[in-house]
Amino acid sequence: MVKEAFFFTQMGYTAYPQDKAKEAGYSNLLFSNQHFDAKRANELYGMYFEEFQHASETPGFDGIQLNEHHNNPLNMMPSVNVIGSAMAKWTKKGRIVFLGNILPIHQNPIRLAEELAMIDVISGGRLVSGFVRGIGMESLATNTSPVQNRERYDEAHDLIVKTWTTPGPFRWEGKHFDFRVVNPWMLPLQKPHPPIWIPGTTSPETVIWAAQHGYPYIALAPPLELAEDVFELYDRTAREAGHTPTTDHRGYVVRVIVADTDEEAYEQGKHFYWQAGSSFGIAVPHHLSPPGYSTRAASQSARARQIAAQRSNVVPPGGSDVAYEEAHATTQIITGNPDTVVEKLKTIVDIVDPAWLVLWGREGNMSHKTAMHCIDLLGQEVIPAIKAYVPQRAVAAGG
Repeated sequence: MVKEAFFFTQMGYTAYPQDKAKEAGYSNLLFSNQHFDAKRANELYGMYFEEFQHASETPGFDGIQLNEHHNNPLNMMPSVNVIGSAMAKWTKKGRIVFLGNILPIHQNPIRLAEELAMIDVISGGRLVSGFVRGIGMESLATNTSPVQNRERYDEAHDLIVKTWTTPGPFRWEGKHFDFRVVNPWMLPLQKPHPPIWIPGTTSPETVIWAAQHGYPYIALAPPLELAEDVFELYDRTAREAGHTPTTDHRGYVVRVIVADTDEEAYEQGKHFYWQAGSSFGIAVPHHLSPPGYSTRAASQSARARQIAAQRSNVVPPGGSDVAYEEAHATTQIITGNPDTVVEKLKTIVDIVDPAWLVLWGREGNMSHKTAMHCIDLLGQEVIPAIKAYVPQRAVAAGG
């Protein structure tokens, strides 16, 4: 059953000229920042912060989720820790979930461990610390080798956890990081450390890594048809590693818009396609996944094949609704009035049975008023019904 629900938005910088991005053929990495207007960004930040705060105070929600991206108008959170620090004081209750810090691009994991510990202390122990590998273009933007992405991730993770849990001073001599003294005077409030969640887009390596470490795996809005295989892989790997997988190890992110009518929600849901046909923008493929970034198994996975197919069918604004309809059909986007959305979410809960449900509840040029109303409907009507719902998996197991 769903234990906790969180609100999420990418905090997109929607003010860039989409005609210029269409002319260039991409909106990521090399799209010039001359199109950034700091005054407009200031206005957008005010709106997004208010929405996050409102979600944190709305009964039903158990917190908010934040993330991080770079060189990309998709997201105005180039530092999840800076945004999270503000939320640690701006919000008074609920968990603050990071999905998450991009470990391979950091040169000093100890500094990162200190910052996360500080946020956990300031927030009163409300931090959930997610770790991600990042998109390939973020390695390019920070001049870190895509080939070393996974091993830098692994070593940074190990160093951060040891920094949190082993009294200093101690010395660290690794392949990518060397520190003569590890002894920070800022440690987490939660013991032994804040919960660590691992988000992913169904890459087998990430699923296996999370399961081997006993960390919850949070599926980032994948086609529902892939979810069952993903979590079967997780459960099998976890058992082989000596862990007992439960629903507490399952999380799911879904784009969802709730409005007073199905028709209104359907139209609002199109804002997930504000970046010219895909909520992840227009990108050069080898910027997203440069040589060496993905293993052969990951590049040949079902998710990778589906992403490639989607990129061949990018729909410009005002064009065909085929891709949008497909997103509905595969439950990557859910829209409707509260009753409709509850029934659609039950499908996800029946298949995945996630303890942690992240509701990606606003995007693009959606109005602030619409987003706030969506938050109200989610918290007051949708989430209580979903938390009370017993999934078919549990019924079949006699739970």
